[in-house]
Amino acid sequence: MSFLDRWLPAWILGAMVLGLLLGRALPGLGTVLESVKIGEVSLPIALGLLVMMYPVLAKVRYDETARVTGDRRLLVLSLVLNWVVGPAVMFALAWLLLPDLPEYRTGLVIVGLARCIAMVLIWNDLACGDREAAAVLVALNSVFQVLAFGVLGWFYLQVLPSWLGLPTTSAEFSVGAIVVSVLVFLGVPLLAGFLTRVLGERARGRQWYEERFLPRIGPWALYGLLFTIVVLFALQGDAITSRPWDVARIALPLLCYFAVMFTLGMFGARAAGLNYARSTTVAFTAAGNNFELAIAVAIGTFGVTSGQALAGVVGPLIEVPVLVALVYVSVALGSRLFPGDPTVPTR
Repeated sequence: MSFLDRWLPAWILGAMVLGLLLGRALPGLGTVLESVKIGEVSLPIALGLLVMMYPVLAKVRYDETARVTGDRRLLVLSLVLNWVVGPAVMFALAWLLLPDLPEYRTGLVIVGLARCIAMVLIWNDLACGDREAAAVLVALNSVFQVLAFGVLGWFYLQVLPSWLGLPTTSAEFSVGAIVVSVLVFLGVPLLAGFLTRVLGERARGRQWYEERFLPRIGPWALYGLLFTIVVLFALQGDAITSRPWDVARIALPLLCYFAVMFTLGMFGARAAGLNYARSTTVAFTAAGNNFELAIAVAIGTFGVTSGQALAGVVGPLIEVPVLVALVYVSVALGSRLFPGDPTVPTR
């Protein structure tokens, strides 16, 4: 492992602390960073995510994605976990653990509806998951995100609470904002990665591309990840550090959610007969959330100072360290859960 990979948890922790300190020491920094945007998309965050996702998507062998789309167990399991189980689990946890905090509860429900289409590629790659499967599942989630986000938001904020005799919340989600989020955070790096792979192999061959070119651009994925974390935490550093008890209340259901969804994904995929690499991909795809979209929707619908927006901001505060820890859990348990599986990483 490289020096950067070996000390990744320390770099991520340092980036989180640096972002929080910058946001706290420079209260106007968040406003400046937030003002640099295209529509509702923060340009600094978009830049960091593009740099983070491009090397990972350039590694995907797109000519092998057909073997993924033919695996019905993988596709059906992932869709059920992401669009049926995930939102329901977050809804239940939000109401069980935040019954007295309706704004935070609504924010968490929105987080549960925003399925991951960005950082999951990094976690999957670090845990040696199936890259081609991750690319296909992320693309599939992006389509469902455009089609289902508004409908599920209406169901979980108005219809289901009404059936259960609970207070309802009125909210309108911008389909345009969702489409822009998908295009920026997935479409651009996906196209860049695909073109790089096709043109690179055509010009110099697959051996040169994978043995010479990919190792050169590989570290930029982690550079982009660290930059994104610093920017995210700097944007809301003051809000997070000034309301620690609220952050702790929001963090509890999020911790439970990540643990439950990762466990269901890993063991559900194993029970379905998938190997380690694909089970890991299913688990991280199910556990991760598109916090960029959740934050944008919460701010656009309820305002930048709302409790719903704070709940969205706390999402990456909890998701980043928890999913990094789950990378190590996945690798450590691989040989025990999948004995004799050649896709289990050896280190």
